[in-house]
Amino acid sequence: MSDSGTPAPGRKGLLNRLGPGLVTGAADDDPSGIATYSQAGAQHGLNLLWTVVFTYPLMVAIQLISARIGRVTGRGLAANLASVFPRPLVLGLVGLLFVANTINIGADVAAMGAAAGLVLGWGDKLFTVVFALASLLLQLYVPYHRYVSFLKWLTLALFAYVGVVFTVQIDWPAVLDHTVRPQFSFDAVTVTTIVAIFGTTISPYLFFWQASEEVEDMEVNREPDLLHDQARHAREELRRIRLDTFVGMGFSNLVAFFVILTAGVTLHAQGVTDIQTSADAARALKPIAGPLAFALFSLGIIGTGFLAAPVLAGSVGYAVAELRGWPSGLELKPGQAKGFYAVITAAMVLALAVVFSPLDPIKTLFWSAVLNGVISVPIMAAMMVVGSRRHEMGSFVATLPQRIFGWAATLVMAAAVAAMIWLSLAG
Repeated sequence: MSDSGTPAPGRKGLLNRLGPGLVTGAADDDPSGIATYSQAGAQHGLNLLWTVVFTYPLMVAIQLISARIGRVTGRGLAANLASVFPRPLVLGLVGLLFVANTINIGADVAAMGAAAGLVLGWGDKLFTVVFALASLLLQLYVPYHRYVSFLKWLTLALFAYVGVVFTVQIDWPAVLDHTVRPQFSFDAVTVTTIVAIFGTTISPYLFFWQASEEVEDMEVNREPDLLHDQARHAREELRRIRLDTFVGMGFSNLVAFFVILTAGVTLHAQGVTDIQTSADAARALKPIAGPLAFALFSLGIIGTGFLAAPVLAGSVGYAVAELRGWPSGLELKPGQAKGFYAVITAAMVLALAVVFSPLDPIKTLFWSAVLNGVISVPIMAAMMVVGSRRHEMGSFVATLPQRIFGWAATLVMAAAVAAMIWLSLAG
């Protein structure tokens, strides 16, 4: 909507009504997420398909609350958390976010390079550097209003993972059974995999990104926060956020479902159970499902990497800048937000350093998803407190269904993490 209170023309089309939620959901299926879902399908077959259906309403509730916090207050999540909780606690959580995101970025650009190397037969390390630098330069020098359109179109790359399943034969009644009826062993390996799925599906960087992008959108369109907006326009914005988030998270979980399904009916069925990266999954698919499945999977890795890298780096950039009181935003030029872009650059450079260091980013990838699952719990609990406080949210506190499902998501994640720790110690 414009300053005059009239809805802006760009808001009329469906694609233009989809923004932060769609990009956030699509970025959730980054190469490291694809690796986690592929490992789940390869190791457990169809037994964990139920997880992506189970997490959908929980994920929607959490992301709705994060978007609502940003749009209502006109501030990002980190700034809101710091106004309610002790600053050292928030700094600690943001520090863990930086570590997890840096590992994720390293794994993602390495997977992109490996995918290009698989397709072309050469240059995986070279392409890793090229993709990382290209992503960084796009973030530094392309304004947000142009870049977000680029990110929206990149979400189409995720359809590659939907297309793969139509290249293989599938027992759909068995798929339906495993989707609606949870079937898994209650052991340390399986529970750890479930925590990794939860952690890569309901990830902290998604909370920070969607809240900050609502603020970014608001500033680009010169709109007031909802606390200072007219009630009618506030209702319109909340409806847009709801549509955006339901579609974006649905897209995310649909792709996750098909990745697990693809790995389950191809890799697991052929006894291939050890998948460390998304490139491993693409490589293993070629002799089993054919060159088309291999090509789709490989190209999807590159597309989703370009989508996810700015979300991972940008989310921690927003978080640190908000805590430090620095100007932030992808619409600003580097000279206008030096600290913000310095954090983004540091995350990208350190991610490359991890890739080329003696450390094996592939072995840490799975555990970064587990780390995301662990640190999600306190961040989600803190978000629920902020989203329910009238002092911060005024009359726009989270709705009763959002609070119910948001706290349910927090408790489910906490229970899964506790079960993983208990089983690991018991073993």
